[in-house]
Amino acid sequence: MFGESFSLFRVLGFEIRANVTWLFLALLITWSLAAGFFPFVYPDLAPSTYWLMALVGMFGLFFSLLFHELSHSVVARAYGLPVGGITLFLFGGVAEMEAEPKTPRVEFWMAIAGPIASVVLGVAFFVVAVTMEGVGVPEHIAGVARYLGFINFLLAVFNMVPGFPLDGGRVLRAALWHWKGDLRWATRWASLMGQGFGLLLVALGVVSFLGGNFIGGMWWFLIGLFVRAAASAGYQQLLTQQALEGKTVRRFMTTDPVIVPPEVTIRQFVEDYLYHHDFDVFPVVRDSRLLGCASLRQVKSVPQEEWDRTRVGDVCLDCGEANTVDVRTDAGEALNRMQRTENGRLMVLDGDRLVGMLVLKDFLRYLQIRSELKKA
Repeated sequence: MFGESFSLFRVLGFEIRANVTWLFLALLITWSLAAGFFPFVYPDLAPSTYWLMALVGMFGLFFSLLFHELSHSVVARAYGLPVGGITLFLFGGVAEMEAEPKTPRVEFWMAIAGPIASVVLGVAFFVVAVTMEGVGVPEHIAGVARYLGFINFLLAVFNMVPGFPLDGGRVLRAALWHWKGDLRWATRWASLMGQGFGLLLVALGVVSFLGGNFIGGMWWFLIGLFVRAAASAGYQQLLTQQALEGKTVRRFMTTDPVIVPPEVTIRQFVEDYLYHHDFDVFPVVRDSRLLGCASLRQVKSVPQEEWDRTRVGDVCLDCGEANTVDVRTDAGEALNRMQRTENGRLMVLDGDRLVGMLVLKDFLRYLQIRSELKKA
């Protein structure tokens, strides 16, 4: 969803990942706190003190975002909704829900959990700050906790703006869904509110930029573009899920995929398969049974002088869950997985038998044609 990410750790069973853009955000926050905010609020301290305060503030923000998203994830799991993990990226963090809530009640509690968690954490940081000041801790040290308390309140307020996909937009969608009983209608209006809010932020960014606040203006401009795009994508995702509802991957798979017999030599594999097909991974199959997968990586592990003596079946590896899907899997679930992992091809299995190949472009073509027919 967010491009290249790396795994950090697991909390409560949820994988925590950071997108490469989060590194930029972390550096920007640390620099702005050390060079701007803290020197302005607490003047005449040593530069090293400001940088230490900034690092604590940055990691505190990291914890705050994680706490916010974990609250969404815990509530979602309590209601039986699968969560793919939590990813931190340039504009904050997101809990990657793999399915839509089944009722307005579930949507409401899942959405409101984040802002409630941020308010609770904000109060906790303010209590810590007041307590530290009461026992004689230097003002600038307690000030870091006070800053984090303010940030958490700001996070709660911003997220409660009634525009999808912000938490407030999801609360609005839950209310409209409960009122009309129509999830698509509710999502459409919540999405329009989100797109409108995004445009408002873009306008705020332009005005700020023209007024001389170049960094702040650019920041609001980018956030506005992101909110608008995410609001539109959220509605399109719902339409996609509804279009695929009740369908399995069998409906979309290709039944005659390119396969590699295990007896093929490495040289034949290179000449007849790698050079002719733009695939990253090839299924190695005998009598319809999937034996493993072969790719350029396996070829590179074999010296060229041994290519004529080495069979593909000797070097192929287990395909793993990343490259395979069961024939009975829900089509919407498979599409979400392909988009999340950025894997455009999945081998469709019935037990250990290869029965087809699921290709992302076939999904997209079906959805495009369906959309065009609805417009006709």
